[in-house]
Amino acid sequence: MKRKPRSNVWINLSKPLAYGSAVGFSILSAHAQTAPDPAPADVEAKVATVVVTGSKIARRDYSSPSPIVTTAKEVLQESGNITLEATLNQMPQFTPSGTASTGGQGLGARATLDLRGLGDNRNLILLDGRRLPLSSAFGQVDINTVPQAIVDGIETISGGASAVYGSDAMSGVVNFKSLRKLKGVVLDVQYGNSQKNDARRLSPSITAGTEFAEGKGYALFSVSYDERERLTGAQRSFFNLGVPSGFIGTSTYLPNASNLPTQATLNSVFSRYGVTSTVPRTNNLGFNDNGTLFSQTGALNYLGPVNQSYAIVGGNVRMPVSVQSDLINGMRRENFFNKVEYRFTPNLTGYAQVLHTHSVTKTNTGATLTQFGLGGNTTVPLSNPFIPADLRTILASRPDAGAPFLWNTRFVGIPNRVFNEGYNTDQLLVGLRGNIPYKDWTWDAYVSADRSVHDQILHNAILSSRVQELLNAPGGGTGLCAGGYNPFGIGNNTRISEACRNYMTTTAASTEDLTQRVAEASVQGALFDLPAGELQFSASVNYRKNTYSYLPDSQLAAQNIQAVIASQRSSGATSVKEAALELRIPLLRDAPFAKTLAVSPGARISDYDISGIAKTWKVDAEWSPIQSVMVRGGVQHSIRAPNIGELFSAASGNQVQFGSPPNGGEPCDSRTAARLGAGGAQLRALCIATGVPASVVDSYTFPTVATSTLSSGNPNLTPEAADTQTLGVVWTPQFASPLFSQVFASVDFYKIKIEDTISAVPAASALNKCYNLDGSNPTYSATNPFCLLVSRDSNGLLTQVAAPYLNLGQLKTSGVDVQVDWRFKLGAIGLSDAWGTFGVNSAVSFVNSYQSQALPGDAIQEFKGTVGTVIRPTWQSTTTFRHEIGAASVNLRWRHIPAMKDITSVTRPASPAAGVEKYDIVDLGVRYALNKNVDLRAGVTNLFNRDPALVPGNQNLTIPSTYDIVGRSYYVGVRTKF
Repeated sequence: MKRKPRSNVWINLSKPLAYGSAVGFSILSAHAQTAPDPAPADVEAKVATVVVTGSKIARRDYSSPSPIVTTAKEVLQESGNITLEATLNQMPQFTPSGTASTGGQGLGARATLDLRGLGDNRNLILLDGRRLPLSSAFGQVDINTVPQAIVDGIETISGGASAVYGSDAMSGVVNFKSLRKLKGVVLDVQYGNSQKNDARRLSPSITAGTEFAEGKGYALFSVSYDERERLTGAQRSFFNLGVPSGFIGTSTYLPNASNLPTQATLNSVFSRYGVTSTVPRTNNLGFNDNGTLFSQTGALNYLGPVNQSYAIVGGNVRMPVSVQSDLINGMRRENFFNKVEYRFTPNLTGYAQVLHTHSVTKTNTGATLTQFGLGGNTTVPLSNPFIPADLRTILASRPDAGAPFLWNTRFVGIPNRVFNEGYNTDQLLVGLRGNIPYKDWTWDAYVSADRSVHDQILHNAILSSRVQELLNAPGGGTGLCAGGYNPFGIGNNTRISEACRNYMTTTAASTEDLTQRVAEASVQGALFDLPAGELQFSASVNYRKNTYSYLPDSQLAAQNIQAVIASQRSSGATSVKEAALELRIPLLRDAPFAKTLAVSPGARISDYDISGIAKTWKVDAEWSPIQSVMVRGGVQHSIRAPNIGELFSAASGNQVQFGSPPNGGEPCDSRTAARLGAGGAQLRALCIATGVPASVVDSYTFPTVATSTLSSGNPNLTPEAADTQTLGVVWTPQFASPLFSQVFASVDFYKIKIEDTISAVPAASALNKCYNLDGSNPTYSATNPFCLLVSRDSNGLLTQVAAPYLNLGQLKTSGVDVQVDWRFKLGAIGLSDAWGTFGVNSAVSFVNSYQSQALPGDAIQEFKGTVGTVIRPTWQSTTTFRHEIGAASVNLRWRHIPAMKDITSVTRPASPAAGVEKYDIVDLGVRYALNKNVDLRAGVTNLFNRDPALVPGNQNLTIPSTYDIVGRSYYVGVRTKF
């Protein structure tokens, strides 16, 4: 849609320039060209109303008071990606969240978006201005449900928008716009792969649009299929040492601090192996295949392999996990989309829309480990016949020589855990819209119903109870299955009989079911004329209800599955009634230093059945002192109501990692720096008060680097609240010079503060606070509220840290977004115009601050310029250079992420991990219009085959959702219209 304002500059508001786009985005995409100035009547005839994300007021003189980024459909195709989030995550405003490389249990087919790094449930995802189905109880939206074939463009507003759209729009809104008036049939096919031929991607689609009933009706139909090949860690040597786990295939004996063997016996056994070093009696002991023992710490007498599967890392025997599991999840997805509208009368149109998505993914997460078992870790009784003789000698020297012992293993003799996940999402929407004669008022009313069902099947799930039965059974379980179960040594662990594998494992299944019901009615138009123009308004009322249920099978509900985060059956529902009003008040027009000046206030009141009444509001302003400059800004107060998962989820397990002594480790471990340093005596007393027996506290060691946490919903939560300020300038100069006649730029400042953030209590923080590792319990009081979250067994071993959902701390971030578009004919630099045009677009996001307060009373920490599980760079950029000549175009896209410090430079400044170096990656794409109906495209991503950036402080060695883990890849595609 083109419109002609009262000047000689034409502005295309509905379609951004594909040439000047890092990923096809531009705050204000405009073609500046000279045209005759028609009479006002002609102007009005050309102008159509438009509604753009950030406001529900349809305006003929649209210019956004909010910072809006648009992404063109052509650029989605040029990216070479088959998932929308992969393209959007190249924009510097986004922090990669749920992607193809962040899968695993419950996440394998889900793609989510995260604006400003504030969380993927703190931005609102829309299709044509309406909510999409939820994909989880915790409020995330899976954008895989939007077929890329029907996307005509994407609008992103970064900043609070709850006054316009309701809950969740705290960091912004992403609105996918569907095709409007396609006529004919479009067939599109794209194929891609890595240069190693191990990352195949296929994406065919067919889309058709037609009018019927003499132009009164219109229908759009689309069917698409996407397929992505899985990529394993073993296929990329970069990950050979990724996640060096202490759970190893040899199995290990875990000493109990309250029942330690004698040092003399340990020395005697290891001296027979020729080991002259002292092996502390608190060390974990592993099992060589010849029956001898080794110390896992120090790798003393380790006789096992050192290869891709086993490694000595920092002098310790470890088993890299990344090489066992998938880096990128294999996926298949089918999308169906259909919308129909029919004009019953000139003032009444009915419409309906159907959306269906079915996606499946298969995720290999590696060999199972002994973790999260029923009632804690399994134990080995002294009656087990497979216990090596040297271990029996050591066990016999314990004070309680007959007690069973704790052990760890990675079940290398049982096939890897594989999650098969299926998502079925359906949405039906029907509505009516029409015109009201008074001042061109329009109205719209619709109802929608959607449902998302997530089925999950876990293959090769190991039953804790069956493992314990085999360990306890006479003959080591030979009477229960052929050969019994001998876990001591790699050879024994890998020779488990098929009968025992079947006895120990099961296929576990669960189903999540979410529904959403929405009813909304709105009216908008002009109320009356003011000297500077029409006072416009939009008013709406709506009702929304969400329901959720989770049904695990009996073994999952009993948490009888090893190494699986499981929860019991849960369900819940929430509903809200809302009313909203938005105005646009023109104050000045064609005045000195004010071509336009207007303000847009808005307010919304929401009545939640659980958390009560919440009010949100906004005031936006726009000012154009001259034709080519628009100053825009605003303040917003937004909220996010607690979602069903945060309110009602049943207790579910996870783990908290705290590393190894001396710099890490369980706080009461006698080897930690905290126990050995100043305050050690007070910490010792607190450890005794919280469950470590006084008889063992001085020799107490914790055998692993992690323990379990248990999170559960909380119906007493209240909404989060966010305050946002934005201020920016859009510059659309009208230079006469051919070289600079099409230069456009914008600079936008933002500041967002979220208070009463809803999250599970960070288990690591709870430990730090209880045991005064962060100075917040200076009296070392056992009644500290965080100490009440810590559980220990009778031997003092840390068994669990509770992590309930609470309204906790705050998040604050601020920064500046800069975008520049520049396009010119090459004739402007002395070449022939026949050489076509050249364009450059650069989008840069500067972060002034990213601060977090995890818990009330904590110091606010600054994370700008750090990298942990996600990146918080001080700035990042995406720049595209494009050359168009005739029917062909070539684009070169450059993405830059600067060097960053590791997050431990903030969380433990005394011993930080190394940071990450700067990262640059370049993509190349070409397009060619064979004729008016056939477009060809091809490209190479990661043109220079850049390795992923090494993130030393991250146990995965890099961040796969941010840094390219595939390597050089290519794609080819064709689009044909009939």
